Amino acid sequence: MPLAPVLILACGNPSRGDDALGPLLLDRLQGWLESAGLAAGCELIADFQLQIEHALDLVGRRLVLFIDADRQCAPPFVFRQAQASSALASHSTHALSPEAVLAVLPRIDHEAPPPAFVLGVRGESFVLGEGLGEAAAGHADSAFALLQELLRTPEISHWQSLLSGRVATGSS
Repeated sequence: MPLAPVLILACGNPSRGDDALGPLLLDRLQGWLESAGLAAGCELIADFQLQIEHALDLVGRRLVLFIDADRQCAPPFVFRQAQASSALASHSTHALSPEAVLAVLPRIDHEAPPPAFVLGVRGESFVLGEGLGEAAAGHADSAFALLQELLRTPEISHWQSLLSGRVATGSS
């Protein structure tokens, strides 16, 4: 089977309240991609956190999107382009940033990383055993609308056009 040109890596722990945003959005996205006839163009991977091994998942991709809950961003989400940063790539940690994962690829494969973007969805509470909060559920709905827009036209120029204005901040 040919490699899907778009990779979506979602991180989060479904047992930690709003940290479940990434995996929940990925599950919802899988159903939408199948019903829209777009599933063959995307590979979806969920994990608790990004690790060095995820750099291998980047090989041969045209676009990559990282999805995670974000405590710091303004509601409902932030959508930004990510660049490899070797300053953030540490082999002594189990969890990496998207920028660090991008920096690992050239070290192991001698291939430049594909264009990559980050969708950080605002989360409020990350307490073990809690479910998704009401505010986070609303932020997820806004983020899902962006995901649909991105995957209807999986081209770097289109994704870059959505980095500013209404979509980047999630406001109208």
